[in-house]
Amino acid sequence: MLTLKYLSLGVLVFQTTTLVLTMRYSRTLKEEGPRYLASTAVVIAEIMKIATCILLVYKDSGYSFRTLNRVLQEEIFNKPMDTLKLAIPSGIYTLQNNLLYVALSNLDAATYQVTYQLKILTTALFSVTMLGKNLSVYQWFSLLTLMAGVALVQWPTDSAEHLKKELSAGSQFVGLVSVLIACFSSGFAGVYFEKILKGSKQSVWIRNIQLGLFGSIFGMMGVYVYDGERVKEDGIFQGYNNLTWIVVLLQALGGLVIAAVIKYADNILKGFATSVSIILSTLISYFWLQDFMPTSVFFFGALLVITATFLYGYEPKPTSNPSKA
Repeated sequence: MLTLKYLSLGVLVFQTTTLVLTMRYSRTLKEEGPRYLASTAVVIAEIMKIATCILLVYKDSGYSFRTLNRVLQEEIFNKPMDTLKLAIPSGIYTLQNNLLYVALSNLDAATYQVTYQLKILTTALFSVTMLGKNLSVYQWFSLLTLMAGVALVQWPTDSAEHLKKELSAGSQFVGLVSVLIACFSSGFAGVYFEKILKGSKQSVWIRNIQLGLFGSIFGMMGVYVYDGERVKEDGIFQGYNNLTWIVVLLQALGGLVIAAVIKYADNILKGFATSVSIILSTLISYFWLQDFMPTSVFFFGALLVITATFLYGYEPKPTSNPSKA
């Protein structure tokens, strides 16, 4: 069990860091020909997620196609109203996945990683309002620390002047707005999904198949509305290369990795994984992608965000009563 805990955390660090960096690199890499369409990448990632979850259900069914067919029929198609509940979070997740491509097309990986931790704040607020959760003093303080840290990370500095030719103030604003909307959508969809899971006996894999089915439908609608003409001209897979497929695969596995971490790890270790991912993204963004100039203000803000991440998951042990000793 201990091995699975740290293995799932290691995979989470790898998946989160690699996805952010490869997505950023793939959206800024200058190549001949058309760039791949983010909308189609989102759809393909959903299809991959469905296929992976079906394989996991097949495994849980004792590798029996008959049992797999019965489970899918009973849990998905014979419960249409129950399945329809997933349409709301699925649509929001589809929007969120598209926004992440927009954000990483306009923000460096380090700034994106730190700012995206605001989803802790939105998740907490939706948990209080939708699930009636009570937050501890430590958690409220961590949320204030988180907001202060993100504000410092976004604080304008003179050291970024040399990047203005490559990245305009307008595109930075687009990136920031995309991240903020993604944080709100992540918070709401995550809490809504948690509420559904708690009121249901269905497995996480079945729920992810349902999410993927709706996600594919919403994603295809997005492809048709925003990129329909370009798909007609150059096809769905225009601009795809090995790096693009890595991005799609990492995005498809993201939700499954998080599900494994929720199952095997606690909040403190998840906070540690997030912090390591932020640090790695910052270092690689500076040394490899060379699209980020760290400042003392950024480092202080990132430190506050990392501290807030740990603090939010901190659960103080109850003090022992000496009179009962």
